[in-house]
Amino acid sequence: MVDLLKTQKEVYTNKINHNFNVKDVNLEFCLLHEEVSEAFRAYRKKLPDLGEELADIAIYLLGIAEILKIDLGKEIENKMEKNKKRIYQNNGDVLIRIE
Repeated sequence: MVDLLKTQKEVYTNKINHNFNVKDVNLEFCLLHEEVSEAFRAYRKKLPDLGEELADIAIYLLGIAEILKIDLGKEIENKMEKNKKRIYQNNGDVLIRIE
């Protein structure tokens, strides 16, 4: 399993080593959005690079987390525990959270 906190730090170090942005968080969110769009395009067109595009999303997300000093792995664990306790109701084609 991947150690997300270690990977966050590696992503950040790579950004520094290549003189990539580590200051403008707004830009990072825009670039993340662009990567999500590229992944959607790859999925929709059944392109072979979908996995790589998903990896790009994860890399950008980990980079943002490290810039903001957020332990994303811990946040994911906390959120998954919270989601396990939620109750949903099937309302036709849509699940609705009733908690």
